[in-house]
Amino acid sequence: MANVADFFIDTLKRAGIDRIWGLAGDSLNALTDALRRDGRIEWLHMRHEEAAAFAAGADAELTGDLAVVAGSCGPGNLHFINGLFDANRNRVPVLAIASHIPSAEIGSNYFQETHPQELFRECSVYCELISDPSQLPWVLEFALRAAVEKRGVAVVVVPGDVFFKEAPARRPSAPIRQTVSHVLPGEGELRAAADVLNGAKKVTILAGSGVAGAHDEVLALAEALQAPIVHALRGKEHIEKDNRYDVGMTGLLGFASGYRAMEKCDVLLMLGTDFPYRQFYPSKAKVVQVDLRGEQLGRRTPIDLGLVGGVRETVAALLPLIDEGRSASFVEDAVAHYRKTRGTLDGLAVDDGKEPIHPQYVAKLLDELAADDAVFTADVGSPVIWAARYLTMNGRRRLLGSFLHGSMANAMPQALGAQAADRSREVIALAGDGGLAMLMGDLLSIRQNDLPVKIVVFNNASLNFVELEMKAAGIVNFGTGLDNPSFAAVAESVGITGIRVEKAAELRGALERALATDGPVLVDVVTAREELSMPPSITAAQAKGFTVWALKTVLSGRGDELLDLADTNVWRRLFS
Repeated sequence: MANVADFFIDTLKRAGIDRIWGLAGDSLNALTDALRRDGRIEWLHMRHEEAAAFAAGADAELTGDLAVVAGSCGPGNLHFINGLFDANRNRVPVLAIASHIPSAEIGSNYFQETHPQELFRECSVYCELISDPSQLPWVLEFALRAAVEKRGVAVVVVPGDVFFKEAPARRPSAPIRQTVSHVLPGEGELRAAADVLNGAKKVTILAGSGVAGAHDEVLALAEALQAPIVHALRGKEHIEKDNRYDVGMTGLLGFASGYRAMEKCDVLLMLGTDFPYRQFYPSKAKVVQVDLRGEQLGRRTPIDLGLVGGVRETVAALLPLIDEGRSASFVEDAVAHYRKTRGTLDGLAVDDGKEPIHPQYVAKLLDELAADDAVFTADVGSPVIWAARYLTMNGRRRLLGSFLHGSMANAMPQALGAQAADRSREVIALAGDGGLAMLMGDLLSIRQNDLPVKIVVFNNASLNFVELEMKAAGIVNFGTGLDNPSFAAVAESVGITGIRVEKAAELRGALERALATDGPVLVDVVTAREELSMPPSITAAQAKGFTVWALKTVLSGRGDELLDLADTNVWRRLFS
């Protein structure tokens, strides 16, 4: 006779689930036993539940379909929380099965007791405890529908003993798949937006992840408006392809041309973006914002008009209302500035014969050598800067990361999730040394699950972005140095091909070898610690901070850091 765990597996299979990420434990025994007996769903064993949650989130983001992660009671599923926060903020559909202590012991401060339905509420769109089998059909269906329709994390909490109970009888519902609908602003709102745009001489478009699937429509609108397109990081993979209006990024990871195009416009048109940094929004321009979620409107900067709608259908409806014959002078100037800025950035990504290796050169070579449909993941910190600036998105490539939650250690486990979704596709993780070390145990999961990911470690022996923040604040670096092993040797010890690169002249050959190797590879690249990744606009406070940092560094007896900084960056125009 089928039990609750069997009901779970059958429901998930009908919902299209082929794999579950997780880590086994006693309170999860009934579920893993049901998986074993059923045999239709793959169990991807991970060494840490946080890594499992990151992997599930990347799996869902790459495919667009529901992904599932499971963990045992108390500390087991509590480890989920960082990866689930990331998935929920990325708006990807994930079901988390959080097993619980025996139902009779709940509330007694029992061994390993937590209250997962409370702990996960902030990082989910649905979270509920099943205390009786009769709840299961409804709660599980609610959870699945919430995950796919709200594009977020749904958590189902099940005491271990409830998994073993007899499954309730219920006619199976239709397989749960995301519905397709279109949201369009009203005619009056569209006309009001057109009036604002038609009345402006200089319009700039800021494109976020909401422009996914709307590439051609947004470019057509940019042509009609003669508007440069700035992209947020999560919009990069969706709008960069064949975009003659592209002027790059703004924000902490961006560069001068994107910042300038926004600062000099008189109307900013925000399309599907939740770009968070208020200091990079224009100080005087009018703002029109389009977003599918009305609660997002005006959240980051004051707006003059907000429209609730999908970007593709809204832009298509707006396009016929735009006046013809606009001057091209603003967009031509912005694009020319971008080309100059792009040339300067590319000039930094070279082998200048010095060691350690410039990290820009690593990213630029990866961009050149990677497959046209490669999936990249990037760690928060300096790797994501180089990914944002040097990886070219062509409509087939993907770029995943913890771009909203901003967690360390995301790149390697997200690469596992992407690779499991398509084992034949090239998946490359741009990992920081600090990030990789944080979840390094899941290198073992790569080998165990036979996932041929390629990991490139930017090994600068530091929490590099934190050091830059300290320098900008005028603080002497402290607590940021990393005494690293040879990550290549660590990889070899667990059965992964390891390659260490210390000289720039050897880098191309090492990367070519890595990408041509069947199976997983880790390339440990020793990169320059003192490389400066400057934001597109240097404030007076930041400039003062660097001066104060330099003075304090010398007075503290650590003047060698200042010399290393000068040696690494002397040939660059830092503040251009």
